[in-house]
Amino acid sequence: MVDPIVPPFVPVLVATLLLPLTDRYLGRSAAHALGILATVVVVPYVWLVPEGVYFMNVDLFGFETVIFRMDVFSRLMGLIFGFIGAVAVAYSLASDAEAVQTAFALSYVGTSLGAVFAGDWLTLIFFWELMAVTSTLLVWHYGGKAVRAAYRYALLHGLGGTLLLAAVVWQYATVGTFLFGSLPGVAHDPGVAGAVAPVLAALGIGVNVGFVGLHAWLPDTYPRPHIAASVFLCVFTTKTGVYGMYRAFPDGELAIAYMGGAMAVFGACMALLQNDMRRLLSYHIQSQVGYMVAGVGIASSLATAGAFGHVFNHILYKSLLFMTVGVVIYRTGEESLKKIGGLGRKMPLTAVTFFVAALSIAGFPLFNGFVSKGMVIVAAHKNHYDVLWYLLLAGGVGTFLSFIKLGYYAFLHGEYDGYVEDASIGQAVPMVAVAALCVLFGVYPPGLYAILPGGFDYTAFTPGHVVEGVALAAAGVIGFVILKTPLSRVAKIPDIDRLYNPGTLYGTRGLVVGTTELYAWVDRAVVGLTRSATRLVRDPRSLIDDATVERLTRQDTIGFGILLVVIALIAAVVAL
Repeated sequence: MVDPIVPPFVPVLVATLLLPLTDRYLGRSAAHALGILATVVVVPYVWLVPEGVYFMNVDLFGFETVIFRMDVFSRLMGLIFGFIGAVAVAYSLASDAEAVQTAFALSYVGTSLGAVFAGDWLTLIFFWELMAVTSTLLVWHYGGKAVRAAYRYALLHGLGGTLLLAAVVWQYATVGTFLFGSLPGVAHDPGVAGAVAPVLAALGIGVNVGFVGLHAWLPDTYPRPHIAASVFLCVFTTKTGVYGMYRAFPDGELAIAYMGGAMAVFGACMALLQNDMRRLLSYHIQSQVGYMVAGVGIASSLATAGAFGHVFNHILYKSLLFMTVGVVIYRTGEESLKKIGGLGRKMPLTAVTFFVAALSIAGFPLFNGFVSKGMVIVAAHKNHYDVLWYLLLAGGVGTFLSFIKLGYYAFLHGEYDGYVEDASIGQAVPMVAVAALCVLFGVYPPGLYAILPGGFDYTAFTPGHVVEGVALAAAGVIGFVILKTPLSRVAKIPDIDRLYNPGTLYGTRGLVVGTTELYAWVDRAVVGLTRSATRLVRDPRSLIDDATVERLTRQDTIGFGILLVVIALIAAVVAL
């Protein structure tokens, strides 16, 4: 064990500032090497620091806060964030990402680490909002269509952060502390006021985790930027959201659990209808995060461990999926499944690592997703949440269907006409390293259990669990055979953002125009009244003559009408 010297986010944020200078004077490779070093050192550091509260009573906006707190949940988040940050920086180097882009990505990693190691709500939301800013800059930097996507992303995450901040302020006014454990403290208050903070917190965090209806930023944003940026984006925002959901609802909430089930099904169904590869993967972020949210909502020891085990596993296989698909895009220049095919013969290493990730996300036995996804499903079954259990199983079938479709059309079916090379060495090393961990934690679940919160009793490889995993895979294969032809005819399917994007645009435009027009009308009326009153004092006869011959301007008409009303009111008062 070691005594902490600085919070874990500090070296990453320092590297963010130094990376552009390193790139300028020492070159792009040296800059990325600095980024790899700054992120990878987080792993042994958080592993060796004992649990406890550090850097307490740090003044933030005039309040006493805890800038660094270590427990089993923050340790798990720090381990996987540090590791995958280093992997993503290495992949960025091999995929021709600019050093400035990687600097934005490191700032995103650093602020995410700040959020998960925060010891109170004020510190967490401070880094939460910085995380939204840095991820927006990461998307924005790519230009083109990514600019508008980043703008929409920033607006929605600004709304989510505002709702969460409102919950935190509301709760502080109630209990007088920002420390964790205080936020749901009034959730058991029978009054309406007691439910306000939890509802605001659920909605605010729900933006980040992709609640159904608040999710459209995911498929809108993640396919837009550089392929290496997508590897970072798929990791930090949604999983930090799951962490925040646990901090807000450590005792669970059944409504949140069922929302997780809805996310699992909705995301898988929407993914199945996509032909854009990164858009398909983005919908599956929502689907898989649904299992984590369900686990947090159930809140048994098994469900909580399963939720965070799935956070850990999902970061591995989802980053690997974005890396493999990124290689396909990098080599072919194509995003759509309709424009590629048969790449498995030309890109065997990319194909093998893809199928490792696909089997992992689908929850096939001997791959890591099988272990953690099974924990959440079994927890729902043990707690007799039968509808939720069926939703999670249905999401599993949809996941198999989606990745059979993606793997079939990208790597097995057809023939790509152009010349294409496999992943470069720089791309292959991080991909193989992550694929190896997907297999390791699938074959040897105790390695995963060692970093999870304890108190649960679970055996992954029981006959029932294995049969269930194989049965879901079989259902996915049969379903794909049946749906293959109809799916090939599906065009781009609109999502809810087709409604609220134009609605927001024209609604805000109407509000602005209405406000300015109202101001202009009031201005004209006041000016007209003033002019009429001045003329009445100076030359009342000319004003009366003008009214008689109807030679007033429109503004004077308004002013004269108001004047007459005023005179009539004065006369009435005098008469009374």
